[in-house]
Amino acid sequence: MSVYPRRIMGIETEFGLTATRDGAAVLRPEEIARYLFRPVVAQYKSTNIFTDNAARLYLDVGAHPEYATAECDSLTQLLNHDKAGELLFNELAVQAQDALAAEGIGGDVYLFKNNVDSAGNSYGTHENYLISRELSLKHFGKRLLPFLITRQLLCGAGMITKDGQFALSQRADQVWEGVSSATTRTRPIINTRDEPHGDSSRFRRMHVIVGDSNMAEPTFALKVGSAQLVIEMLEADWEMPAFDVADPIAHIKEIALDPTGQTPLELKDGSTVTALEVQRAVHAAAGKWLEQRPDEGTPNEELARVVELWGRVLDCIESQDFQPVAGEIDWVIKRDLLERYRARLGGDWTHPKLAQIDLAYHDIDRDRGLFYLLQRKGMVKRWTTDEAIAQAAHTAPQTTRAAMRAAFLARARELGARYTVDWVHLKVDRPEPQTVDLQDPFATSDARANDLLSYMETNREHLNDAQGGIRG
Repeated sequence: MSVYPRRIMGIETEFGLTATRDGAAVLRPEEIARYLFRPVVAQYKSTNIFTDNAARLYLDVGAHPEYATAECDSLTQLLNHDKAGELLFNELAVQAQDALAAEGIGGDVYLFKNNVDSAGNSYGTHENYLISRELSLKHFGKRLLPFLITRQLLCGAGMITKDGQFALSQRADQVWEGVSSATTRTRPIINTRDEPHGDSSRFRRMHVIVGDSNMAEPTFALKVGSAQLVIEMLEADWEMPAFDVADPIAHIKEIALDPTGQTPLELKDGSTVTALEVQRAVHAAAGKWLEQRPDEGTPNEELARVVELWGRVLDCIESQDFQPVAGEIDWVIKRDLLERYRARLGGDWTHPKLAQIDLAYHDIDRDRGLFYLLQRKGMVKRWTTDEAIAQAAHTAPQTTRAAMRAAFLARARELGARYTVDWVHLKVDRPEPQTVDLQDPFATSDARANDLLSYMETNREHLNDAQGGIRG
């Protein structure tokens, strides 16, 4: 069976959007979205574009701005490109706020990288992992479910529930099925819709839609890095304990309310195992796998950091002393912050001020957001650097197909070509339609893509000054 230690990965993030003045909303979300995307529409005549760094930036259903990273083949690269999406959308939010002021409407524009709004509506962050076509995705997904339903112990974003409890995960209460081809109707943990965005005879795209949006860089690295290791182990048929959980969906909601990890999971054979025991077993297998893993894609040294943090979090859950991970795990950082405020306010978890703090943690404005205030004060730890994130906002990954998309976009826009682009295709519409089909997401160059650039150069006077559509 094919195993891909060098793995194509991507993250899709939906953001919450609002604009308020003196605590009251000034416009409906769909109206604010029009202001947010006004510069994009002015330049590209669309709310669905590919950016200079080869990512997709668009307005999704429900007036949710969404950012899908370009194809990445290592963990920190993916983190940088995920964080780059915050920078790009924050620039648009600042412009939208200026436009509201200029038109006499006023108000502050907020973009939140979280998963639940005040009305209880949920929006997601979706993980995409390339896997082998030889795998049965449904069977593969079921093997993954015990890990995924307990992974929130490691990387949940935390939230205060409507009934005044603290939950580890914002998404746990929003999924209704384990493995399914649906997305919004039943909201499964793993979506099996067959869209590989590549050679369908070689690749599948595993679409995980249960994870929380993360603000803390180490939490993001742990979320993706642990999943990457588990996928590799399953592909390689590495010895890893199997837990045939009877009702994963019932348990995922229970685990979210139990930071001790002692939630019992009933297995189909009638026995039980705790959420913490599942994570302990998978973590132990990952450590052994890493000892002989090919050093490709995400470097083994980096994955060793993931495994070390993973083990530290599990130790903290067992001891209930979270100081060793206090600045690294989102739900721990947030719970500590809320507990300090709760002590000052002298109330329970239902105090409205706590709900405001909960939300402010996810504000992506680096000058205003509560998470970034903590980061500036050195109260949260880093995994990457501001310089690497800033570079990712304007430069595509150079180790994947994204490099060709970015080169094409840059030249097409410079020449004023009429063009269409999606994850796989590059097309020039004039003077005669020319299309290149890039089915290998690992490829960084292709003679046909170079020929397409040459075609634009040769026909630069006939490319049409109007910008073309950009298909997502």
